[in-house]
Amino acid sequence: MPINSLPVTALSHGALVGKHALVTGGAQGIGLAIAKSLLLQAASVTIAGRTEASLQAAVLALQDAVQADACLGYVQLDVSDAASVALAVAAATQARGSIDILINNAGQAAAAPFLKTDAELWQRMLAVNLTGSFHCTQAVLPAMLQAGWGRIVNLVSTAGLKGYAYVTAYCAAKHGVIGLTRALALEVATKGVTVNAVCPGYTETDLLQQALENIVAKTGRSEQEAKAELGAANPQQRLVQPDEVANAVLWLCLPQSAAMNGQAIAVAGGEI
Repeated sequence: MPINSLPVTALSHGALVGKHALVTGGAQGIGLAIAKSLLLQAASVTIAGRTEASLQAAVLALQDAVQADACLGYVQLDVSDAASVALAVAAATQARGSIDILINNAGQAAAAPFLKTDAELWQRMLAVNLTGSFHCTQAVLPAMLQAGWGRIVNLVSTAGLKGYAYVTAYCAAKHGVIGLTRALALEVATKGVTVNAVCPGYTETDLLQQALENIVAKTGRSEQEAKAELGAANPQQRLVQPDEVANAVLWLCLPQSAAMNGQAIAVAGGEI
């Protein structure tokens, strides 16, 4: 779905004025939709990712979609590299102020039977999906604690809430992020910072398109058949849309959501 076709949130604008949000994996899909939802609530937003060209294109798309002089920029980073994260957070802070909202959205998915899951695949799934959230959270949390206010939202997946065949490493990493979310939420519960997770079901993104192409290549099914099979996991018999995930994330970021802490919220049409 093009970013400028996403529906405007029903919330009144300006709820996050004065807040600075960092969205990892913000150049496409769910991350791009989240960045837009935050901008529409008057937050300053820094999107982060590995590829500068994609980030530049995303900034242009967001500026066009929001149609305002939004406080918006990007930083390059590799979430699996602590030094890269530290440099990116420092650059974002210098440009737009201390980070008040962290959206740990960067992630990767790879499928393989367990006995064909080698150590490289295992470590890659942990490094990006779990350790990446750890690095980014450690980099921004001190400023949140000093300010006495912060929102951390980890984008997980229903794979953090239950098992799926042939994605053992991915499920293990995502279950780890749920554990990180719940444990850290208790540590910061009295400090004005909340930590929550949003767990989408199969969502119509570029990442899902890659999964569909793999299914087609390995099984001989048509893309439409593969898409219908994934959508059937949702009791609503459809794929989740990025803006639906973004709305859930936005709600957790609002000042009025301060009592939401340590939660893992499925956005999956009733799955789980």
